[in-house]
Amino acid sequence: MKSENFETIAIRTQTERSGHKEHSAPIYLTSSYKFDDAEEMRALFANEKEGNVYSRYSNPNTSEFIEKMCLLEGAEDGFATATGMAAIFTTFGAFLKAGDHIVSSRSVFGSTHQLLTNVFAKWGVTFDYADLDKPEDWEALIKPNTKMIFVETPSNPGIDIIDLEFLGDLAKKHNQLLVVDNCFATPYLQQPIKLGAHISIHSATKYIDGQGRVLGGIILGRKDLITEIVMFARHSGPSLSAFNAWILSKSLETLAVRMDRHCENALKVAEYLEKHPKIKLVKYPFLPSHPQYEIAKKQMRQGGGIVTVVVHGGIEGARKFMDGLKMFSISANLADTRSIATHPATSTHSKLTEEERNIVGIEQGSIRLSIGLEHINDILADIEQALND
Repeated sequence: MKSENFETIAIRTQTERSGHKEHSAPIYLTSSYKFDDAEEMRALFANEKEGNVYSRYSNPNTSEFIEKMCLLEGAEDGFATATGMAAIFTTFGAFLKAGDHIVSSRSVFGSTHQLLTNVFAKWGVTFDYADLDKPEDWEALIKPNTKMIFVETPSNPGIDIIDLEFLGDLAKKHNQLLVVDNCFATPYLQQPIKLGAHISIHSATKYIDGQGRVLGGIILGRKDLITEIVMFARHSGPSLSAFNAWILSKSLETLAVRMDRHCENALKVAEYLEKHPKIKLVKYPFLPSHPQYEIAKKQMRQGGGIVTVVVHGGIEGARKFMDGLKMFSISANLADTRSIATHPATSTHSKLTEEERNIVGIEQGSIRLSIGLEHINDILADIEQALND
């Protein structure tokens, strides 16, 4: 049965059943595959016939995961990687060469910042940062050697947002490749490809798994672009394991219901904290006080599960609050069923200078709250007692 409904696609898309007629897809823990004869082996390696050759290239579990994600995000093809950062590195590596230039949102994950400033810089790739809240500045940064526009929206951890239709039009005007890190939103809340992006990237470690178990990443986009990704990835080897692909594919079956609860809880937390006297600032896409609230409402189904706050008292205020939490986990991860508190300035974004952090709104008192699936009363009670301790 064909369906256009997100939940049905996520649950019912499955690799072909074996002769055992299993209801749930098995894990294909095999590194290689058997060919019927020498001619089939030749045809598969020559790309004249579709099929599995080696699990660094493809595996039934990774293929199922990719197929689901393509259907959910409106992409033609995809490639699954071992981590989210492997997905970003592979995308950069496949399309950029010495002398090329990137225009990137200033608000990016700490490791993405390191790729731009240290790794690709030594290979002759340059970049310029643009601010998500200043779309009028983006076009002026595009140069004759610019090859890619890269953006993270909502951003980590500042929860800044940019209009993806605007960026899509800009990329089309200047013949640029628009790449969007869609990790915080997931395909359930936001579908960048339908808004003009050429490639959408996820750290599947986050909401797609959603339970803090496995690492994974995925690159989604047009078939011709993914063909270039695959050619690079086949030889550089960032492939997702069959076991992790199986976990992630099963996790997609509950993504919609999990995100509904994450978003419901997060909005209540944001509304509560916005009125609290010990909180200096609250950033959440679906709060009317968010600077890009109208854009968020236009391109996102709901506001996501991340609330970023700034507590009064700077780093000492942040430490006191975090150390006072009893149920929240203190962790660098996010998007778990369990609520998590992170201090970006001393962890995920510690490699940025203080000036760089301040520019993207990461203050010493900034705390990223990944709101989990616990009962909202318990989440609010833990926050309240930590703030008033």
